Amino acid sequence: MDIEALLLTLRLALSTTALLLLIALPLAWWIVSGRGFGRALVQAIVALPLVLPPTVLGFYLLVMMGPLTPIGRLLIRLVGHPLAFSFAGLLVGSVLYSLPFAVQPLVSGFSSIDPGYLEAANGLGASPGRIFRTIILPLSRRSVLTSIILTFTHTVGEFGVVLMLGGNIPGATRTMSISLYDQVQEFDYAAANRTALTLIAVALAALFVIYLLPGRMSRRAERGELA
Repeated sequence: MDIEALLLTLRLALSTTALLLLIALPLAWWIVSGRGFGRALVQAIVALPLVLPPTVLGFYLLVMMGPLTPIGRLLIRLVGHPLAFSFAGLLVGSVLYSLPFAVQPLVSGFSSIDPGYLEAANGLGASPGRIFRTIILPLSRRSVLTSIILTFTHTVGEFGVVLMLGGNIPGATRTMSISLYDQVQEFDYAAANRTALTLIAVALAALFVIYLLPGRMSRRAERGELA
């Protein structure tokens, strides 16, 4: 197995998940609280990666980050090089491509909260930040967990965006999915089988946590063991 590719993939998945959690929590709450045309437009943009071929997103990000565009030239002045074919570029692409997998579970969880709890907290003078921390997040534990795990596993399995935006640079942009592709191209099916089984194991373990842990958390909450 390509250990270097495995470590890079885990680093990319963890970084993407951490960034998307910071972005998705306020964005999902704004979507749930919003109304009208702007809300619908933002929802459509967030969901776009679900129906858009990843190579299309990768292509436009590659062009946008290239040295021939204003954004690319600005990046060169700021960081010394365009982000394309670098880990930072992969991170940008992964955040955009995994955005719906982070946001949509949170939107579903936030939407299911009884508005009466929020109205009562407002009546007691709680600030919006405190309401979000002490009521919304605890009542949406399962959705938050699902968002984290889906984002992580989706990033682990990315191929099209990674290939278009990062190429195949060992130690810099070669992830597990790219390594698997290379192994198949080289007819090294034994190595490809080990890589594929590793990806399956990661996905299966993540799904197992999604279905197992929330049930245990609910039972502990019923017994009063969770604050």
